[in-house]
Amino acid sequence: MSPFPGHDVATNATRSEAGRRIVLVRAVNVGGVKLPMAELREIATELGASDVATYIASGNLVCSPPGDPDHFDRALETAITARYGYFREVISRSAEEVAAALDAHPFEVVDDRFSSIHFLVAEPDPALVAAFEKQDFGDDLFQVVGRDLHIRYESGAGRSKLTAASIARGLGVQGTARNLRTVRALLELARS
Repeated sequence: MSPFPGHDVATNATRSEAGRRIVLVRAVNVGGVKLPMAELREIATELGASDVATYIASGNLVCSPPGDPDHFDRALETAITARYGYFREVISRSAEEVAAALDAHPFEVVDDRFSSIHFLVAEPDPALVAAFEKQDFGDDLFQVVGRDLHIRYESGAGRSKLTAASIARGLGVQGTARNLRTVRALLELARS
């Protein structure tokens, strides 16, 4: 039974508490780039992950990868590219890292849907961060904390000039955003 009624949460492996990670695939199921979640679970399982689950259709995977998590992330990128013909970054964090990022969110949360964590593939160069934080993105609030960019959108992500492309250009690293509602759900799923 799903701990998240009304959402696409599915599992297909046995429980393994050691090494449980939240794995995010950047920019899928938007703009014509398709990645069915059943197939993402299948690929992860084929790569040796256990306790595989997905949450909604936006590239959210929770699993226990075999061995080194970075190696699993790169293998998942390669497998997705081989199967679908496009490249998308895979970014993963432990449940503890995601909880710490959530605790570090520097802005008042008015609505979970308007507050996000943009998980970056790596910690950006401090000089790029300083220059990026001087840019004007209207009333949206943002701050880099380690490997994460925290955002509170004034009117939602869809209306913001603070886009994934502007973030990647400004910080020099790719990333993928999840609103705090999704981050909380993924954390609960990883801990269940």
